[in-house]
Amino acid sequence: MKIPQMPTYTDEDEKMAWEMARDMDVIDAVFACNKKYLHWEEIKYRKLPADPKHIWFLMKVFRARNTRSVGFGPWKFRFALDDECWKKLHLLDTSAGGSLASMIDAVGQDKERYIVNSLMEEAIASSQIEGAATTRVAAKQMLQERKKPRNRDELMILNNYLTMKEVAGLRGEPLSPELVRRLHAMITRGTLEDPAYEGAFRENDDIRVVDSSGAVLHVPPPHEEIEGLVDELCAFAHGEEEEFIHPVVKAIVLHFLMGYIHPFNDGNGRCARTLFYWYVLKQDYWLFEYMAISRAIRESRGQYKRAYLYTETDENDLTYFIRYNLDVIEKTIEEVRAYIKEQQEKQIEALHLIEHAGDLNLRQVEILKMLMRRPERPMTIKEVMEVFGVAYGTARSDLLRLAGAGYVEKRTMGKEFVFLYGGSGGAPPSRP
Repeated sequence: MKIPQMPTYTDEDEKMAWEMARDMDVIDAVFACNKKYLHWEEIKYRKLPADPKHIWFLMKVFRARNTRSVGFGPWKFRFALDDECWKKLHLLDTSAGGSLASMIDAVGQDKERYIVNSLMEEAIASSQIEGAATTRVAAKQMLQERKKPRNRDELMILNNYLTMKEVAGLRGEPLSPELVRRLHAMITRGTLEDPAYEGAFRENDDIRVVDSSGAVLHVPPPHEEIEGLVDELCAFAHGEEEEFIHPVVKAIVLHFLMGYIHPFNDGNGRCARTLFYWYVLKQDYWLFEYMAISRAIRESRGQYKRAYLYTETDENDLTYFIRYNLDVIEKTIEEVRAYIKEQQEKQIEALHLIEHAGDLNLRQVEILKMLMRRPERPMTIKEVMEVFGVAYGTARSDLLRLAGAGYVEKRTMGKEFVFLYGGSGGAPPSRP
C-alpha cells in the first residue's frame, strides 16, 4: 500500500479549474465524486470531463463549505457529514431504541449468551487484525472451554476477551491517562517483547506504522508529546463542543486519534478499538454490546488501512475514516438483526423439542442442540459456564440432566468429565 502523492497547483492550474467550473458536466462530475467522497487516489486515473486535477480542486472547494474543524495538538482535523452519514447514524439511533431493542428483548435469556458470543468474536477479530495467527474456530473453542492459551497469539485473544468483558463495567469511569494505560496493560499482558511496555507510554521514536512490504505509512508524534496529547484526548472525550458532535462520530474520532498518537510500543490498534467501545457504552449505546465491529473491519482491513491513510494524506480529513466506520456499523447492525431473527426461529424449535423431551428447560435444549451440531467434539462444564454465563453447579446439573435422560454420554477425559452427543436416549424427534 503506497502513500498517495497529492497534486500540487500553480496559479495557472487554479485559474483553469475555475474556468472549468462554468461547464455543467464538470460540476456534475464534481458532485458525483463528492457524493462518494472519493480520494484523489480514486479519481486521478478516471475518465472525467476535465483534467482530474481540476476536478479535484473543485471537489475540495465544495467540501470546504460543509466542513467542521477539530483542533488537536498542533493539528487541525476536519470532517463533513452528508445525508448518507446522517442516515446511518439515524439507523443506529432508531435500532437501539426501537424495533431492534424489542427483538432483542424477545429472545429473553439468550441476550446474555449473545453478548458473550459477540465479545468472543470481537476479541478474536481485533487480535487477528493485529496479526494473531490462529483460526476463528480454534480461538473460539479456547475461549468457550476456558483452555489455557498455547502461544502468544492465543494469549492476545484471551486478553482482548477479558478486557472487553471489563469495558462495560468501566463505562462509569472518566477517561484519563491512567484508564488508557490500564486498558492497554490488560490487552497486552504477557504478549510484548518487554513486560515493562505493558501500560507504559513509549519513550522512543522508533515506532513506525508500516505495510506488509515495510513501507512507512505513518510516523507518530515524538514521544515527548505523548502525555500532553493523551491529556488532550481525554479532555476531548469529556468536552462539550460549541457545535454538537454525534456521540458515535466522537467515538470514531477517538478511535482514529489513538491510532494517530500511537502512544504505546505495541497494541495501539487493539487499544484504539477498545476505547471506541468504552465511549459508545458510556454514552448508553448498549446495542454495541451485541456488535462485533472488528469482525467487519477484519473482513475489509484493506479499506480500514486506506481510511487511515486517506485521512492523513488529505489534510487530516477525518471524513474518510468516519464514513468507513459508519459503513462497518451499518453492516454489523444488519448482522445483529439477522442473528436475532434466527434466534427467534430457534426458540420456536426449542419449545417444540421441550414438548417431546420431558422436562428439559430452554438452556438445556440449547446445550443439546449445540452438541447435536458437533457430535464429534465433547462439551465440558467450563464451556457451558462460559457460553451461557452460569455458575459451575448450574452447568454441571444441566449436563448431568441431559446424560440422565440419555441424550448425551458422560465420559472421563483426564481429570474432568466431558459430554458427547449420542447417548442411549437417541436424538429428540425432529419437527414435523
